[in-house]
Amino acid sequence: MDALTLTRPALAVIAALLASASALAAQDRPEPRPAEDAAAADVPVPAPAPQAFGLAGPFLAARMAVVENDFQAAARFFVQAVAHDPGDRFLQDSALVSLVSAGEIDRAVDLSRRIATDGEPTELSRLIQQAERVHRGDWDGLLADLGTPADTEAEADLLAGMMRGWALLGAGRASDALAEFERLAGSPGVAPMVNYHLALARAHVGDHEGAAALLAEETTGAHLLGFAARAQVLAQLDRRDEAVAMIEAIPGVEAEPQLLTLRDRLKAGQPVSFDVVRTPADGIAQVFLTFAAALASSPDPEPLSLIHARLAAWLSPETAEARLMVAQILQERQQFDLAEPEFDALRRMGQMRPAAELVRIETLTGAGRSEEAGKAALSLTAAYPDLPQAWIALGDVLRRQEKFAQAVPAYDKALNLLKDAPAEARWFPLYARGIALERSQQFDRAEADFLAAIEIRPEDASLLNYLGYSWIDRGKNLDRALALIEQAVALSPDDGYILDSLAWAYFRLGRYDEAVAPMERAILSMSEDPLVNDHLGDIYWKVGRHREAEIQWQRALSLEPTGTDDVDPDRIRAKLDRGLDQVLAEEAAAPAATDASAPAPQAAASN
Repeated sequence: MDALTLTRPALAVIAALLASASALAAQDRPEPRPAEDAAAADVPVPAPAPQAFGLAGPFLAARMAVVENDFQAAARFFVQAVAHDPGDRFLQDSALVSLVSAGEIDRAVDLSRRIATDGEPTELSRLIQQAERVHRGDWDGLLADLGTPADTEAEADLLAGMMRGWALLGAGRASDALAEFERLAGSPGVAPMVNYHLALARAHVGDHEGAAALLAEETTGAHLLGFAARAQVLAQLDRRDEAVAMIEAIPGVEAEPQLLTLRDRLKAGQPVSFDVVRTPADGIAQVFLTFAAALASSPDPEPLSLIHARLAAWLSPETAEARLMVAQILQERQQFDLAEPEFDALRRMGQMRPAAELVRIETLTGAGRSEEAGKAALSLTAAYPDLPQAWIALGDVLRRQEKFAQAVPAYDKALNLLKDAPAEARWFPLYARGIALERSQQFDRAEADFLAAIEIRPEDASLLNYLGYSWIDRGKNLDRALALIEQAVALSPDDGYILDSLAWAYFRLGRYDEAVAPMERAILSMSEDPLVNDHLGDIYWKVGRHREAEIQWQRALSLEPTGTDDVDPDRIRAKLDRGLDQVLAEEAAAPAATDASAPAPQAAASN
């Protein structure tokens, strides 16, 4: 569940309002050179690199860092470039973008001051200076900088107006603040977003009735922060039962422990204050967060989403949603080292969000950072020991690390927590535990899990394939096993893994001629898989195509199998040296040996 979910009209309006800001003062930039880095869609095509001595190196290094989303390196090199050419506005704004993105807000503030001192500030440097005034509590200075509505360009009026509303509250002018929000709410397409801030402002000044009425509107308060704010407001009005009922009716609320904790406090009659916004600075942080959410969720996410989220977190470091949005944007851009301090801060604040952590664990795993994924999964199970999804995530991490025996207890815990859950919630952990059990040689338990999962999802191709292959590999239930795999092929006819299983089933059953066609189809989509090439070689050998078999084995070796991918390179060399028949005879004479050629059937189950 998103902290802020904006309506489609609001997204469109915000995108239009920030179009000029996204260009980063493009009106002052020289004509761009041809886009040799057109793939770098996150950044505008740069101005021609000035030819001054000592500038080209930092500029080019900064550009490369931007392409790779390495904000810290980009900040370092752009700052060096600005030192060589202090008056270049494009370099100035690029340095500011990188500094703020890297979380170096104080350095960005210093640079924005120098820009203002040396000449006309850019849009971004002005925004950073305004945030700095908020940080210092200089409300009169901020109001002077923002100007009056008549002085503000129409396209920038929304952001400036919402900041002005909170600044008026900071300056002690509550009536003027509310009037400003009400004026903005009349703009087409943005009323729900502005009314949310109007509700927060009303609650902040003690008008809880007015705040409750606004937050009751679905388009205004139907998001995570809105639900929390409304529940807190209702508590001030002594309407706790209504607040509890509202929380319990939220779809998916069982995955939002913060709301559940708030519900429990309300039920127990414990004190509940309104703290979604504690100060006007928190309110402006929420403005930045609103814009960050809109920019991040647009079809073509804007680089400015991270800048707004960073400013929100800087102004209100205790606002968990701001820290979480920074962390998630950084994670999406593969900047895990920058994201980790934000996740750590959330854990220290007791604001770990299970849904976000689950995505984080999956992303870390996909990025090959399995050790960090494991630590994150362990932290999640420690924080929420009764959350089955946390234990499933831990089991998945361990299974992907091939720690199959260790994964089993994690899935045991998840399934125990899900014992009274609907069957559909149990099929995946049953399937995943079955894989871990099968790979740790606990075949009877694995078979029971696969059969139970198939009862729930009788047409899941990968599940049918896995059980069918497991039986074939152990010479058990051969007819039924082949039927399961054939059913899996019918359900997913182009899946290379399943076609490989079908061909290998025919091979194990001695039906070599029938194995050729599905294995050749499998190789079309899995030509870089050493296991499939090895299998095709074995099948070709058995149908008398020995030269083609040798080519496939050589191909498998050229793909550098390591033994951890179920392919034994020494066994392939033995087949090339002595032929498959001789190798099989030697293995039959030594029954304790492991058949390294047997594949693991599509073990990478994923939910």
